[in-house]
Amino acid sequence: MQIDENKCIKCQTCFPYCPVDAIQIGRAGVFIDQNLCVECAACLKSGACAEQAIYQPTLKWPRILRAQFSDPLVTHPITGISGRGTAEMKTNDVTKRFIEGELGFAIEVGRPGISTSFADVEQIAQALASHVEFEPLNPVTRLLDPETGKFRDEIILNERVLSAIIECKTTVSQGLSVLHRLKTVASTLETVFSLCVISRCQGFDIPFKGVMEAAGFHPRMNGKTNVGLGRPLQ
Repeated sequence: MQIDENKCIKCQTCFPYCPVDAIQIGRAGVFIDQNLCVECAACLKSGACAEQAIYQPTLKWPRILRAQFSDPLVTHPITGISGRGTAEMKTNDVTKRFIEGELGFAIEVGRPGISTSFADVEQIAQALASHVEFEPLNPVTRLLDPETGKFRDEIILNERVLSAIIECKTTVSQGLSVLHRLKTVASTLETVFSLCVISRCQGFDIPFKGVMEAAGFHPRMNGKTNVGLGRPLQ
């Protein structure tokens, strides 16, 4: 995002609409810090600027990634849907993405007010690479070498986004190892992440939940149970 200094009247009305505090004021007037800006377009879409001084220039690679991952209203060119992950993680009863004996993980890196760099995302992916199978349809996976967890193009490491989601799965027997790896890498990051663990129910029980609790992990109570009302895709 950019601000047209010839139109801007320095009213600062747009300031509260930036989720990463990228809109700032200096001696020359109001400007958008290009390192902090994640191209979410919240400032522009808010309509806060009566002078229409805020505009979005044409975004090229790799900066275009900021908009693709930060604006939930943008259809991602890889998945064909809005948002940063894939829909199938919530429709497992239809797709059978996670079969008996498997666990799914969704690691959402970054948050409004904090954001994240792809360097942070890469650190997590590298910590997990030899222990999980990355979801091939996920936008982050398409940028990674799934064997090592490193991004194929190092130029994107400095790009910032509101958040990015790593989707992967592993066996139940490897589940605690993945959790411990995530706990270790968390202390090395300059951002935050939330973790979703996906496990098939057995009757009315979630066996891996007990395993997590016994190991000192404390899943929140506000989980989801998807009822198997769909027909498996052929």
